[in-house]
Amino acid sequence: MDTWNTMARTAGAPSRMRDVVSSPVGRRTTVAVMVTSEQSPPEPPETLSDPRDLLVGYLDFYRDAVLRKLDGLPERELRTSRLPSGWSPLELLKHLAHVERRWFRWGFMAEQVDAPWGDLGPGDRWQVGDDETVGDIKALFLDECARARRIVAAARLTDTAATGGRFNPPDPPPTLIWIMFHVLQEYARHVGQLDVVRELTDGVIGE
Repeated sequence: MDTWNTMARTAGAPSRMRDVVSSPVGRRTTVAVMVTSEQSPPEPPETLSDPRDLLVGYLDFYRDAVLRKLDGLPERELRTSRLPSGWSPLELLKHLAHVERRWFRWGFMAEQVDAPWGDLGPGDRWQVGDDETVGDIKALFLDECARARRIVAAARLTDTAATGGRFNPPDPPPTLIWIMFHVLQEYARHVGQLDVVRELTDGVIGE
């Protein structure tokens, strides 16, 4: 069985018991679920003032955060949902790979890509096929991130997206800086969701 393993984790604050609501009337009780705080990596330097450096730095910070949140989870947990909405961590990773593809390759470059909405199944629900391995999804994510970095490096923030891909007249195409901000806020939201899922799974918290 595959286990996600991208980097070693370093323990930070001591483990503690988690307090949970255990009855319909809201009475709280302590259960034997250990919460372990991990040492968080540094954010991009606070001395940065250039918009490109800030956007590139924080996009990579959150891309890495997604991988950190999945590090150490067994395949069963990667494919299992712990939330009423039903999505799994592996489905979220595949979704983010397609977010990169839709906004940078298909969107900004108007590249004719395969299956720009390939993360969605019936009812627009995220999906991962039984034949798609953990390694497949991770490789897809890393490849799309690398392609997006190359696109950003070769363009100006004020450049507008090409037409003929995701964007077509009469709607005005977005600028690269708008696309980067949009993708950044999407990462921030999804990493927050993974924070909750990881704590529910094994008690690991941290950036």
